[in-house]
Amino acid sequence: MILYKHHVAQLGSEANERKLLKSAIHRGEKLGFSTCLKSLSAFPPTLVWKFLWLIGRFFNRSDSMAIKSYQNQAELLVRDYLLADPFVPYTSVLGGIFACKMAYDVSQLISSFYFKSYAALTKIQRIEWNNRGISTLHAIFITIMSLYFVIFSDLFSDRRLAGLVIFRSSPLSTFVLGVSVGYFLSDLGMIFWLYPSLGGMEYVLHHFISVTSVAYSMLTGEGQLYTFMVLISEATTPGINLRWYLDTAGMKRSSAYLMNGVAIFFAWLVARVLLFFYIFYDVYLHSYQVNQMQPFGRLLVYGVPSVLATMNLIWFAKIVKGLKKTLAKRQ
Repeated sequence: MILYKHHVAQLGSEANERKLLKSAIHRGEKLGFSTCLKSLSAFPPTLVWKFLWLIGRFFNRSDSMAIKSYQNQAELLVRDYLLADPFVPYTSVLGGIFACKMAYDVSQLISSFYFKSYAALTKIQRIEWNNRGISTLHAIFITIMSLYFVIFSDLFSDRRLAGLVIFRSSPLSTFVLGVSVGYFLSDLGMIFWLYPSLGGMEYVLHHFISVTSVAYSMLTGEGQLYTFMVLISEATTPGINLRWYLDTAGMKRSSAYLMNGVAIFFAWLVARVLLFFYIFYDVYLHSYQVNQMQPFGRLLVYGVPSVLATMNLIWFAKIVKGLKKTLAKRQ
């Protein structure tokens, strides 16, 4: 590029500057841009700025093309493999387990920075703190998706002429159930690992029933409507976890703790008591469809809501008892 120095003074037209820039870029590609940039001091400032602007456009165009290429490859990977019908159950379960691990690490990171009481907790309490963060995120996710499929989507609508409701499914509904299976497997593993610190036999029974019924519905496509109906009951989980957080943080006598107890009472009444009565009613209306399922599927549809409803009533009695005790202390 130094050879161009004695020509610069003779170039006044814009066309000649373009030719010079083009030649400089070509020369720079051969010498390497580092060598090319060292000799820019020999050119007028306006010419240098134009040269740098062209170089910037060259790299921006190359980067955008590379990003677009990677994006297209990622879309093909997701469409042809991750969300392809034969692979959805497996990729979604693995994705759910991976998401649980990420949520655990993020909860640990955020809590150590923003919650002073976290550092004073025992090792088991910190593990449970982070584990409840996972269950809260899963509860929010699965509640939203369950409400979408049961109420807003027409996938399970009786007005839709697409076969029996009991046998309907979609790649998205199967994927969502797979993520939930991944969560239940992760949480069940944590319970067994630290048993009984994270929960007793009632939690093991609850998770075992849940993972069995959700996995069956995911793999066979049968009874997904009632699986999502039951999963709506996870809406109470964030409130339960918040109550544990408040108790662990020493805020048991605060007004937030009292308000949380009242909120849990009404949420549990709606999502884990009244909802199950509606599920029994809907199963009765579609019993002719349920009876066409595989024997194990029929057992799950009739049996799982009954067992969970019984457990929910027992826990609800404890919630009422605890709320009365809290209100009595306030008075």
